[in-house]
Amino acid sequence: MQNAHLRLGLLEYQRMTERISTRIRVRVDRYVGEERKAHLLSVFGNDSDIGAITAAVHEKATFTLTFPDGTTKEISLGEHASCYKGAVSLADRKHPVRHLLAVSEELHTNGGVGRTILLRYQRDEAWATLVSFLGLPGEPAWADHVLGVIEDEGRIEELDGIGCQPVLVSATTEEVLEWIGDGLRSEALRLPENNGPVLWPQFSLKELLHPEAAAG
Repeated sequence: MQNAHLRLGLLEYQRMTERISTRIRVRVDRYVGEERKAHLLSVFGNDSDIGAITAAVHEKATFTLTFPDGTTKEISLGEHASCYKGAVSLADRKHPVRHLLAVSEELHTNGGVGRTILLRYQRDEAWATLVSFLGLPGEPAWADHVLGVIEDEGRIEELDGIGCQPVLVSATTEEVLEWIGDGLRSEALRLPENNGPVLWPQFSLKELLHPEAAAG
């Protein structure tokens, strides 16, 4: 946890009326975004700051996001964003730190219209997610072949991220089914020899958000 502040971003919200000017700044530990569109925003601060940021998200406000490297970008979560609030108790603080997780409508319906956002890209994880979100018939052994096709088609795009390395996979259910069919016809893919449930590997949230800790 040393120098953890160097991996955090900064979110700033400023609102001016005839009578008052409001400026709020909170720290960002996770972010996923595409150009000016924010898909996931995880921030923490005190009660009043988190309350104001929550209200601003629902008002479709524009924020200024500063990345750990110092670059800045104007962002918004757009319409129909969802907010989830919680609290984190720390041993050296009398009052808990307030936490807000804001999610865009697109991420809330992840996988719709052939767009799937991942917190990081690894073939086995990506394939398991696509099978689940797109409602595909598949098995774990097909990951390398199908994801290889997706990579060759140039369907994987890196997104802006803080605390993760997100990507966007652009592929519809119909397209992936066609690639699976091609693989079966060419015998690059094989159907399971025995009937029964498909056993998928398990991936924990800790592995997704802290891959270096999970590896250790």
